[in-house]
Amino acid sequence: MRILIRLATPFVLVVLLWIGLIKAFALDPLVAKSPADVWSYLVSGPGAGSHRDHIGSPLMQTLTDAGVGFAAGLAVAAAMAVSFLLIPGVEHTILPVAVLVRSVPLVAMTPLITLVFGRGLLGTTVVCGLVVCFPALVIMAQGLRTAPRLTAELCRAYGAGPWTVARKVLIPGSLPSLFASARVGVPSALIGAMLAEWLATGKGLGYAMLLDPNSFDYSALWASVAVLTFVSIVIYNAVAGLEALVLARFGAPQS
Repeated sequence: MRILIRLATPFVLVVLLWIGLIKAFALDPLVAKSPADVWSYLVSGPGAGSHRDHIGSPLMQTLTDAGVGFAAGLAVAAAMAVSFLLIPGVEHTILPVAVLVRSVPLVAMTPLITLVFGRGLLGTTVVCGLVVCFPALVIMAQGLRTAPRLTAELCRAYGAGPWTVARKVLIPGSLPSLFASARVGVPSALIGAMLAEWLATGKGLGYAMLLDPNSFDYSALWASVAVLTFVSIVIYNAVAGLEALVLARFGAPQS
């Protein structure tokens, strides 16, 4: 029951905000579609099946792009955060460069990334990975620093090496930070994938949403936004559920 409430609450809030903004600004119904319009477009109206296919195929492409980029960005962030602890001087070398790269708008970097890595999955992975990696790196590095220090010192006193201490104490102790990074990275990866599709690949939901206003297909545009929001909330809650299971297994406090 608690899971259903956690899953349903964001949907209710989004729908209420959606309706409230349309009414508050008296938006033109030709452009601004309501939740009822989107429901009719995708479920109950004529041609709903073809409409779902119109959105479903590029959505799967976007989810693939975002999933690969999310995994790559999170893995690189975890490896870099661990290296900060194990290798002296790495943090002072890498972190300024990471901050500098992150300060450059991704919209400006995407054409250069495309030029270097191509318009395929690799280029999209790099774009998504950059969006996910740097916030995750900061959160994970902080989590590793706040891991149980007394336990780590006890292991060192018994002769454990740096990697053993990290594997047995620091990494398990920083699991809440890892999952916090994952939850933050879910919407970021989707945004990064859509940005790459819009500016570089010409595929996926990002590119489809770029074309919809050109053909005045605002129903498809709003339906794409609604579906992407729905998927993002579902994935976020799935990560939160996995976090609860893993942290309960390791006996770690939940973030």
